[in-house]
Amino acid sequence: MRIGYGYDVHRFEEGGPLILGGIEIPFEKSLSGHSDADVLLHAVTDALLGACALGDLGKHFPDTSEDYKNIDSRVLLRDVFVLIKDKGFCVGNIDATIVAEKPKLASYIDEMRQVIAQDLSVDIDQVSVKATTSEGLGFEGNGEGVSAKAVVLLIES
Repeated sequence: MRIGYGYDVHRFEEGGPLILGGIEIPFEKSLSGHSDADVLLHAVTDALLGACALGDLGKHFPDTSEDYKNIDSRVLLRDVFVLIKDKGFCVGNIDATIVAEKPKLASYIDEMRQVIAQDLSVDIDQVSVKATTSEGLGFEGNGEGVSAKAVVLLIES
């Protein structure tokens, strides 16, 4: 088995849509990035890559390439899933946390879990997504952006 860790952060910008966990969240701001800036899927994708020692998101999908401009991060996640399957692994489980003061995300968590589970061909019970605040501290607490952390366990298929 292999364990991988992923982390991502993006700042807020005016206007929407806000995409987290592959779904659109009603909010007056979006996250700024070369792709759709989905911090949760970026953290999960980086964790998958890390578990197989395949580098990081930037290595595979550079922000200097127009091919990835405004790309849906679900496409990136599915592409990386193919890479880990080619290495002989499947997902055992995922545990991820989104850190954001706003918007409140509790009512969207199960849909995010379902999207990730679907894209990685696993049962929803293998995907944990949590949301928390930073108690008003740091850039997340000041409402400047959102971060996400993820740990994945891969097992030989």
